[in-house]
Amino acid sequence: MPDRLMLLDTASMYFRAFHGVPESITRADGTPVNAVRGLLDMIARLTGEFGPTHLVACWDDDWRPHWRVELIPTYKAHRVERLVAGGPDVETVPAGLVAQVPLIRHVLGLAGIAIVGARGHEADDVIGTYASHAAVPVDIVTGDRDLFQMVSDARDVRVIYTARGMKNLEMVTDAVVVGKYRVLPEQYADYATLRGDASDGLPGVAGIGEKSAATLLGRYGTLEGLLEAAADPGSDVPGPMRAKLATAAAYLEVAPAVVNVVRDLELPSLAEAGARLRAPDGDARRALERLATDWNLGGSVKRLLGALDAHAE
Repeated sequence: MPDRLMLLDTASMYFRAFHGVPESITRADGTPVNAVRGLLDMIARLTGEFGPTHLVACWDDDWRPHWRVELIPTYKAHRVERLVAGGPDVETVPAGLVAQVPLIRHVLGLAGIAIVGARGHEADDVIGTYASHAAVPVDIVTGDRDLFQMVSDARDVRVIYTARGMKNLEMVTDAVVVGKYRVLPEQYADYATLRGDASDGLPGVAGIGEKSAATLLGRYGTLEGLLEAAADPGSDVPGPMRAKLATAAAYLEVAPAVVNVVRDLELPSLAEAGARLRAPDGDARRALERLATDWNLGGSVKRLLGALDAHAE
């Protein structure tokens, strides 16, 4: 089987699992396990359908990095439950999901699935780094559009987009990005900067929407090229557009650093992280089977083990 790397936007997936599986599914002590079960079923299906040889559950060690917030204070501000002095802000997360996150890490560890995060960075940055340096084809699994900027037919990097649910997975390639947004994947971050993104607290440039952002990037190529043209009195940038860009100058100076995923983190290699899929050994398998009973995980563990057995080395 040719090597293929799958990178999971883990939080995006377990949030989706939590909201997609009834919270009434609990352990004997009443702790919900719907997100655990849903996530394991997602991984089992993805492994079976797309056949990765390597798998990394990319983790939000800091879901709202301070350095991004310093540049754009509104960044993900609507998701903050409370601020923590000297530490990461606390995200608004349903109590029933909070209790399951340690369980998710535990069961993934027993299954031998690599978990990788980076201090002061989001899972997107971990994904961006691995995808940028991978020597093999890459599938990025996410329900967020931010990672469309990583799509590259030339490098065989695609996004498996989960926003419409696991029954309606969408394979996002260069053509899909162009068809949806009229920009190339490498222009997507500039497009999002100009248009703004309410889901991430990015204000964008007042008066520039999706169509005008795509038109501008189609003409000037990049945000940098657009700003250079706007600063040139002899260019063809219309006066009203120059005024809009000038009004947003402070935002446009810092936004690219916030919107672009980091691609050069110091991360363990795939080998160091233990990313190659393997069937769990006897002890791990027995522990997983006990968890399936003790945690009321139903057939989710069985399905995950079956997928690992079928596709692991």
